[in-house]
Amino acid sequence: MDETIEDIILDQDKRGMLALRPYLPDDYCSQAAQFIMDNPGGVIIVTGFYVVMAGKPETDGPPGAIAIGEALKGLGRTVTYVSDEYTTPVLRRYASGSDVIDFPIDGIDASKKQAKDILEQVKPSLLISIERCGRTRDDTYLNMRYVDISPNTARLDYLFDSDVPSVGIGDGGNEIGMGNLAEVIPTVESLPDYPAVNQVDRLIIASVSNWGGYGLVAALSRISGKNLLPSVESETAMLHGMIESGVVDGTTGEAVPTVDNFSAEENGALLARLHRVVAEAASA
Repeated sequence: MDETIEDIILDQDKRGMLALRPYLPDDYCSQAAQFIMDNPGGVIIVTGFYVVMAGKPETDGPPGAIAIGEALKGLGRTVTYVSDEYTTPVLRRYASGSDVIDFPIDGIDASKKQAKDILEQVKPSLLISIERCGRTRDDTYLNMRYVDISPNTARLDYLFDSDVPSVGIGDGGNEIGMGNLAEVIPTVESLPDYPAVNQVDRLIIASVSNWGGYGLVAALSRISGKNLLPSVESETAMLHGMIESGVVDGTTGEAVPTVDNFSAEENGALLARLHRVVAEAASA
């Protein structure tokens, strides 16, 4: 039995995301990729997760966002990134010609207006979120340790309260899109008791959100017939570059080239496996 994209991105599951797999379609990455193909036009990608112990954004999210964005651009799509003051500088460094919008950290009403204005300005046909905190039912933004990061988190999830088609990628239960499984998440001991409530049209779960992003790109590659995945070398270089621009590992708060405590080598090995899956599909 060949390993699937979903098998690969849920490998080395440290958080308990495998417990959620039965609640999603077997081929959820391929379904999300097909959904993206079925909604042509401009795309908004949101990411950026604030790490309290460092006062900086984390390494999980931006690399996956850029990988998805570059893949979509390779398919002729226009990509706009949206984040807040912590992560927009990192995205601007790697967005290679795409617009990056800084969404202010503000109150509810101002944020709702901001979301509406961005949607009217960009007119996206699709929204994608990767590793971005979503609000709980109590309207707070909580990290995995239940620390309230609302003062440092722009309310980007208001973009997803619209009727624009959407895809969400997460690895913990507190990200935009996890509202799809909000009833199930609290029943898993290692996952949050107060998950994010925002729902999306297609949800991707992974052991690391970046891996979910790569999985989505692998699925897009199989559908489009061209390998859209970043190379292991370029992705490793980006990880090192992001550390230099002030990003930290979200689990340790340290400025080292790791993602959720997985080394650059482990990250690269997983990406190489996805490259093999894409190559096998192309030669089949």
